Order: sequence, then C-alpha cells, then structure tokens
Amino acid sequence: MTSSSMNMMGKIIFYEERNFQGRSYECMNDCHDMSSYLSRCHSCRVERGCFMVYDRTNFMGNQYFMRRGEYADCMSMMGMSDCIRSCHMIPMHRGSYRMRIYERENFQGQMYEMMEDCDNIMDRYNMSNFMSCHVMEGHWLMYEQPHYRGRMVYVKPGEYRNFMNMGWSGMRFMSMKRIMDSYY
Repeated sequence: MTSSSMNMMGKIIFYEERNFQGRSYECMNDCHDMSSYLSRCHSCRVERGCFMVYDRTNFMGNQYFMRRGEYADCMSMMGMSDCIRSCHMIPMHRGSYRMRIYERENFQGQMYEMMEDCDNIMDRYNMSNFMSCHVMEGHWLMYEQPHYRGRMVYVKPGEYRNFMNMGWSGMRFMSMKRIMDSYY
C-alpha cells in the first residue's frame, strides 16, 4: 500500500481511560463491538480521517462525529452517558453533495433539494420537520436543533424512507451539514 493511499484511510486510537491512559486499540475501519479489544473507552485520538462513534454496539445509540484531533474525555466533551462501544469510518467524498428532504415518510409531501449546508430548515424552507430523505451524493450530518447543535445522525448515499422505523422516532432534524474534505 502506498503512503498516499494510507493517508486516505482513517486511523483512530481508543483508550480505556481519560487523557489517553490505559490500554489502547488502534482502528483503521469499522468496529462493531469495542468490547473485544477494550473493557471501556473514555478517550481517543483521530490521526487521520473522520469517524462516527456510538455509545452502543453495532452502530446503535447516540452518534458522535469525530474528525482529526484529540478527545481527552469523551464523556464530558460529548455528553455521553456511557463509553464508546462501536465506530464507523466515514469514507472521504470528493465531488458534489445532493440530498432531497421530504416532509412525510416514503418520499411524500413537499420536497426540497439541498446541495449545501442548511443551518435551519424552518428559516430556509418553512418546514418544522421532515420524515424521509434521499441522499444522492456525499456524506451528511443531520442535527436535532438549528445551527448544527444537539444529537446528530450520519447519513450516506441511500434512501431513508421512514425515520421512525430506523430508530430515530424521537428526533426532529432541523439542520444539515456536509462532511467536507477539509475535515480529513
């Protein structure tokens, strides 16, 4: 593998304790269950790439976006109620971004197409919520509150017909942000 292709891959190091202490586990792609490597994970260092980390195994539970940097205390920094249990590497996307949001499930109701970040769907589209989306290009973060705050959900290209059936029934998405090359 060439050094340029290595730089395209993500690399995250998880530590059992805060401040990068205790046993560590180095990960360069998805990990469904961290308990195979560490009894718990309270800090991490992202050396390359971007990752979504989850407070439950198999990419379930609350999601947190991590880009290159150090996270000395994941519990307090992200408001996690538990430690990191699984992670998903977000592949780098080069090209355009395009997503359609629909006011009702199964791509019904009013539709809007987005190609850039939206800090408040209420202000931009006069929508208080949307219930389905189709991501045509790029990787996006959808946030529960305007101005990219609150809980978030990562979406990659694909169809998301019914948020309630996906375990997101208690969430309303109010802002969306593209995961850009500059994060890597």
